[in-house]
Amino acid sequence: MSGELLRVSALLSREFSAPALVSVLVEQSVDITAADVGAVYLYLVPAQSSSPLGLAARRGRAHLPKRLAHDAESVAFVAECGESVVLHGRGRGFFHDALLYETMHSAMVVPLDTPKAQLGVLILNSVYPDFFNRDRFQFVESFAGLAAGMLHNCELFDELRDQLRRVEALERYQDSVFSSMTNLLLTIDDDGKLHYFNRVAAERLGLSDQDIGTSFGTLFQARLDRRILNAIERSEKSGEEVLGIEGILKRSNGSLDFSLNVSPLRGKRGRHEGLTLLFTDQTAERELKSQVSVVKEERRVVKDMFARYLSNELVDTIMQSPELVRPGGDKKQATIFFADIRGYTSFSETREPEYIIEVLNEYFTEAVEIIVNYRGYIDKFIGDAIMAVWGVPLVSEAEDAVNAVSCAVEIQERVRARDRSFFRGPASNLKVGIGLHTGQLVAGNLGSSRRMDYSVIGDTVNVAARLEGVAGAGDVVITEDTRDLIGDRFKLQQLKPVKVKGKAEPIHVFRVLRMLR
Repeated sequence: MSGELLRVSALLSREFSAPALVSVLVEQSVDITAADVGAVYLYLVPAQSSSPLGLAARRGRAHLPKRLAHDAESVAFVAECGESVVLHGRGRGFFHDALLYETMHSAMVVPLDTPKAQLGVLILNSVYPDFFNRDRFQFVESFAGLAAGMLHNCELFDELRDQLRRVEALERYQDSVFSSMTNLLLTIDDDGKLHYFNRVAAERLGLSDQDIGTSFGTLFQARLDRRILNAIERSEKSGEEVLGIEGILKRSNGSLDFSLNVSPLRGKRGRHEGLTLLFTDQTAERELKSQVSVVKEERRVVKDMFARYLSNELVDTIMQSPELVRPGGDKKQATIFFADIRGYTSFSETREPEYIIEVLNEYFTEAVEIIVNYRGYIDKFIGDAIMAVWGVPLVSEAEDAVNAVSCAVEIQERVRARDRSFFRGPASNLKVGIGLHTGQLVAGNLGSSRRMDYSVIGDTVNVAARLEGVAGAGDVVITEDTRDLIGDRFKLQQLKPVKVKGKAEPIHVFRVLRMLR
């Protein structure tokens, strides 16, 4: 069978992948030996004989197991001693696992090994006893040895190819990092020649691929001060870093004010392989710092504008998305809240201003806290009245209306509470009336160049202000527009329609009795 071995060896040499090799091995082994079944099982974890073996290729009509245990009798014997197993009949008392199907009577198990690794086994079966004679055995062992060597080479080639892909991916990643840098990066090889430059360096220094391999001194002797070139040469000779060298680089389109860091390039075992030059464009850096300062100031202005009147959560949202607060005016759907102290005028007529201020501040402190907790925006204080808005600068119409009415109910509950921290002593008879209305308005920065506030204007504001006058002491009165947004969360009492200034028709209003859920 020496001629057949040469022929099948030539077939193996044409293949460059492991699946193709094991397929040729099984096909040719079965064809030439006239076996009924052939299969190659490879270790699932390469080069580990303690790993199970998986079916990699097969030939024959019999149903074959997908896996073999590493401690199966014939597999373990072959792995341990590196010799083939030939079984001549089913009546033998050993190596029965070599017979892959119940109708088989002869078997051959051949190791697929190399001096450096155990790859798996080739198993051939026949329905006839005493089938695998010396010629068949010698051919299969020689053929399997050749195939095992080629298979191992394929695995090494695949590993090398994977390693090459990783190296290429790393190089692409490195190039991407260097290209995205805002600093100018250049490297010089051990002979003082330009070896690499990134995209920014190419753009600002006018470098091209033709400059690679040119002496750095030749390229830059007319563009850099001699002091800079001497510092680079010293770093090259001493192998020490030189940091923070400042200078001017001359260009055809102007000069570059730079700061330079020079660092030695080290290879394996610390061998000197050149220099890294990192130029920082100080002009661009100063412009960037100036822009950052402007942005910080704009953020500070926005934060100062809203921090006193909004919850921290809403302020943080605005700071993260400042586009939500457009300069000038912006149409919004919002719920307006007016709360006024009942009995304040007669109470204040006979009291000292200092005491009146104390009473108001105690009440405002708790009322404002409740408004902010319900995500409302404090628009302004008008004497003893509070104007608040839900829906600016962030809009969520139904949720805004529910939060506004919930806030009004809670404020009235605090006014009625025996343990309240305001309206005490002579002020204990003071009450609060609250009116709310939902509709379209304009929100934005209002004022002059000297003084500007974020506020709201429109008919919705006017209606809410008129409605607060309708509310009695201890009442929360809302319009039909607000009622339509709050669903069934509150128990309401419909009141007689009221005529308000600026409206031709009476508007439907409701008294909020309590919160249901």
